[in-house]
Amino acid sequence: MSDVKAPKAKPNANTKGGLGRLILWLFTGLLVLALMAAGAVYGGYRWLQAEFVAPGPAQEETVILLPRGTGLVRISSQLESAGLIEDARLFRAAVTLDGGDRSLRAGEYAVPAQSSMAQIYELLRSGRTMQHPVTFAEGLTSAMIVAVLEEADVLTGEITEIPPEGSLLPETYLVDRGTPRQVVLDRMLAAQQTLLDELWPHRAEDLPFSTREEAIILASVVEKETGIGAERAEVAAVFVNRLRRGMRLESDPTIIYGISRGEPLGRGLRRSELDNAANAWNSYQNDGLPPTPIANPGAQSIAAVLNPAESRALFFVADGTGGHAFSATYAEHQRHVARWRQIERARQRAGD
Repeated sequence: MSDVKAPKAKPNANTKGGLGRLILWLFTGLLVLALMAAGAVYGGYRWLQAEFVAPGPAQEETVILLPRGTGLVRISSQLESAGLIEDARLFRAAVTLDGGDRSLRAGEYAVPAQSSMAQIYELLRSGRTMQHPVTFAEGLTSAMIVAVLEEADVLTGEITEIPPEGSLLPETYLVDRGTPRQVVLDRMLAAQQTLLDELWPHRAEDLPFSTREEAIILASVVEKETGIGAERAEVAAVFVNRLRRGMRLESDPTIIYGISRGEPLGRGLRRSELDNAANAWNSYQNDGLPPTPIANPGAQSIAAVLNPAESRALFFVADGTGGHAFSATYAEHQRHVARWRQIERARQRAGD
């Protein structure tokens, strides 16, 4: 046998080249498909972005309430049902892509007309909820303030205890719908303390009282004597001057509080009520300040008591214009009283 070996077969150049071309075509095809897919995704993203910023369908401002614990699915459905957006799915998709599905805040919102989904999204993220004013007039008793809170339908919850008389600061408070009533009451308590913290260090010298509690008692009397802001410092000066001289306050509202705890009597005071020393709030019969405030004074009355007007007045009486005439002497006061009596009689005749 021959020892000569057969030569090994060499790869066909045409076969090798064909495989390379096939791989290139496959790679090129996949790249084209990837580019087409990327283009489709980009185009879809651009379309979604355009829809997200386009004006919404609502033709007027719309109020929507989102309860606590409401998730993105329910929020988007609620927006669509309210006519604020056209497609809840698009809103969900855009918010989810932005990573904001957990940033939407519950509350009551006023959504402007034609707000885009982007604007609504920003509004719900901001937490700029509707604010409702709850107003408390100066001079209300604590029981009256609780009654106002109970009648406010934007508030929730119950108040189980009426705060001490004179401990609340009456003014207008802005609240979210659904705010607990007790929360508002706590705000009123804190607001008075904050005001006193601000005003007390700057009080006038030689005042005839030494505690913040006494200041509130006197401020409540001032509050019930006049509803005119410009007069409060002058009325406060009268009472401060009387206390300094050891004179009684002689304020009708103090008697009324002792009779009805501040509820209107619906009539004038009787002589027997004026003479009743057993009424601890009767400042005609008892020296010094009443034992408690007779109402909740406003900021102006508190400030007036802590810094009363520079005045020698010891008396005041209605002047027929809604304000009061002030007097430094009893004789002058009597002339003002006589003038007021004339005005009263003239009004009675006109009424007849």
